[in-house]
Amino acid sequence: MTENALPAAELYTDEFAVDPYPAFAKLRTDSPVCPVSSPRFDSFLITRFDDAKAALMDPRLSKDLYGPGQHFLRIFGPNSEGLNKNMLNSDPPEHSRLRQITSRAFAPRRLEALRPRIAEIVAGLLDKVVPQGHADLMRDFAIPLPMMVIGELLGIPEKDRQRVLDWTQVIRESGSSGRPPAEEKARVQEAQAWLHGYLTELVAAKRVEPDDAMVSILIAACDEEGVLSERELVSTAFLLLFAGHQTTADFIGNATLALLTNPEQLDLLVKTPDLLPQAIEELLRFDGPLPVASPRIATEEVEYQGVRIPAGSIVGVVINSANHDPAQFEDPDRLDVCRERGTHLGFGHGVHYCLGVSLARMEAQIGIGELLRRLPGLQLGVPPEELRRLPAASPFRGLIELPVRFTA
Repeated sequence: MTENALPAAELYTDEFAVDPYPAFAKLRTDSPVCPVSSPRFDSFLITRFDDAKAALMDPRLSKDLYGPGQHFLRIFGPNSEGLNKNMLNSDPPEHSRLRQITSRAFAPRRLEALRPRIAEIVAGLLDKVVPQGHADLMRDFAIPLPMMVIGELLGIPEKDRQRVLDWTQVIRESGSSGRPPAEEKARVQEAQAWLHGYLTELVAAKRVEPDDAMVSILIAACDEEGVLSERELVSTAFLLLFAGHQTTADFIGNATLALLTNPEQLDLLVKTPDLLPQAIEELLRFDGPLPVASPRIATEEVEYQGVRIPAGSIVGVVINSANHDPAQFEDPDRLDVCRERGTHLGFGHGVHYCLGVSLARMEAQIGIGELLRRLPGLQLGVPPEELRRLPAASPFRGLIELPVRFTA
């Protein structure tokens, strides 16, 4: 790493956890391709929109973290390998093969058939909180909603979903418990091992009693078509499980908070619900749940903004910084639910563009739309600065809790 690398501790502060966008603005101006050093791993952060978009398509920035350098094991620990050999961490042609198989779960007809069920789940969750006049919208709504949806899509039995959710939350909230780092790392390793064991058992059960859910589709691709290995089967199930609920839950929380702290935009959206589809895009641009795209490895020396990134370096494309680049978006730090739908990078770009984009949009539109319709007078239950958030250095941007009040 270069001598002028920014220590991670100077970037990932408590203030950054609350509002990272001033720090991103400074990086875009002063160091748009910024080397960052940390005890865990060193990396280069790419922060401007045009550079970020180009990097997301750059074949020299590999997503295959299981090459000779074993970067994934070094970053995420030994138990991660069994869960992460999937399309997210692969390059073409392997990525193309895995994506084609996985895309069967997101066929338009299959997703559209989910719409009434999503509306039913949303209604059931809100029925429980509407009479109370208060709620923790993360615990009571944003987190369980996508877990229930992805659980049905995958074929996870209803009786198991709470345990699965509990273990995924251990990974999501890593670093926020106050435990010593070694104990926290062990806890995450335990969660990874449990999830791997559970998904392995689920695959075995579906082999005996198949259904029309996604795990059974993956089993057919493995056993009948021979286009998927057993390890890829389990890992793909984990990817769909974790990505299918984690980012959507955090997005619903972030979006709701953005509206509550911009009351004129909240009022406009309540009065004009037809704005919701474009508002969802703007809310994703404004404060997305995945601030930095999953890691890439430079397979050869590359150069961005005159900065040479050596071969073997880890590269982080800072999505949330790119989405606040004034060169791309007018007045980017202002939430505007009437903003014309433009090109944001909230769902990624290139071959790794989010496969579940249609499902995520559907859940967000139905969920946030009903939230605003059924909870009149919605407001924060605590000052914004008192909200508990995921750690500044977390790969996710989200809330641990979101207390609210409303008219019962």
